[in-house]
Amino acid sequence: MSDPALAPRPSQPPDFEDGLPWPRRFWAILTVLIAVAMSMLDNSIANVALPTIAQSLDASPAASVWVVNAYQMAIMILLLPLASLGDIHGYRRIYCIGLGVFTLASLACASTHSLPMLAAARALQGAGGAGLMSVNAALIRAIYPRASLGRGLGINAFVIAASSAAGPTVAGAVLAVARWEWLFLINVPLGLLALGLALRTLPANHPSPHRFDALSAVLNAFTFGLLITGIDGFGHQESFKYIAIQLALAAAFGTVFVWRQTLIPFPMLPVELFRRPIFALSVGTSICSFVAQGLALVSLPFYFERSLGLSQVETGLLMTPWPAAIAIVAPLAGRLSDRFPAGILGAIGLATMSVGLALLAFLPTPPSHLDIAWRMTLCGAGFGFFQSPNNRAILANTPRERSGGAGAIISTARLLGQTTGTALVALIFGLATASTELALSSQSIAILLAAGFAAGAAVVSSLRLMGFERPAPPV
Repeated sequence: MSDPALAPRPSQPPDFEDGLPWPRRFWAILTVLIAVAMSMLDNSIANVALPTIAQSLDASPAASVWVVNAYQMAIMILLLPLASLGDIHGYRRIYCIGLGVFTLASLACASTHSLPMLAAARALQGAGGAGLMSVNAALIRAIYPRASLGRGLGINAFVIAASSAAGPTVAGAVLAVARWEWLFLINVPLGLLALGLALRTLPANHPSPHRFDALSAVLNAFTFGLLITGIDGFGHQESFKYIAIQLALAAAFGTVFVWRQTLIPFPMLPVELFRRPIFALSVGTSICSFVAQGLALVSLPFYFERSLGLSQVETGLLMTPWPAAIAIVAPLAGRLSDRFPAGILGAIGLATMSVGLALLAFLPTPPSHLDIAWRMTLCGAGFGFFQSPNNRAILANTPRERSGGAGAIISTARLLGQTTGTALVALIFGLATASTELALSSQSIAILLAAGFAAGAAVVSSLRLMGFERPAPPV
């Protein structure tokens, strides 16, 4: 008879099941936040520096937009496939690879001498950014105990908002003393520091015993690639026939993609999670809220400068209260989400944001800086009160082994909402007649539409209170 002591033991988890102990938790979340700050700063910095880059590379403004588009397109196409690879091979591995690619691509961006080369380097940088975003939420879930998950997501939201707010200032400061290439070079030492910390501190997770589905990755790329280019073309009033073909193809590829996910045992897009009302409603709320924010943040600078006659400096300062309020409120909302339902917190936050946007559309004439600033603060505070609880609701209603897919859906919903909001602004501005009166009113229309999307998102959020917001059964 064999000795029981010598019998094989069940495999143990490679790391802690319910968060990391202190102080390793501090170093792990610091690693994640450095990379998050890098990717958010890089996105806003590129937008601000676009005219300078176009002039330096002797490129037209229309062509130079690909410096931004290539980055965003790569992220959208790769989010779900990289999240699936994270489920299979481990979130830490995908995160470190993404961080390494992002850092090397930043060096490549600073070394280019033509627009096509820069666009290609930006696409590679977007691939690295997708590696970071696809497993970001899953890593936070592994770093923090279940009871403090909302706190971790709140800190993450704080860093995202603070980085977005600091982006234009950082870009302006760098361009004042150095060439645009330094905007990308500053990522290199930060990326190397974060990579060194990541290899030492990030937790491992149980790998999933399934194969990567390459066909699903191809279908995903065609679906989101055609969808984003179609939405973008709609906003820029391209040929309706051309746009219709793109959107029809996106719908066709998307249908096949979703159908395939129902046939394989471990799908790239976790369609089974959408059968849970709380999960589906939380994702829908996220998309609507980011459409509202995209509409507002793109149209407000035009509103301030063209309708109100403010200078660029005044506009920049008056845009700051929005992300600053998110940075202040998001950590508080994250802590509250560990105690109260996301349906309540989200509905309150989005209703507040809707009211703030409506008040911005009907400013007194002429408005003071204070009139604008407190309304912008109200919008940012409302959005910050919603974001962390909503992300927590998505993750908390996802099995731990599907955290990568849930995190990718969070990022996909954000990017899809922002892209749609930006396209709607372009469409509204383009449809406005050449008359000064109507051209100016188009900016108010965009802000009111944003208020409508925020109000709709508040209603969707409140639907989660109809008996849906409770611990989900295992999949």
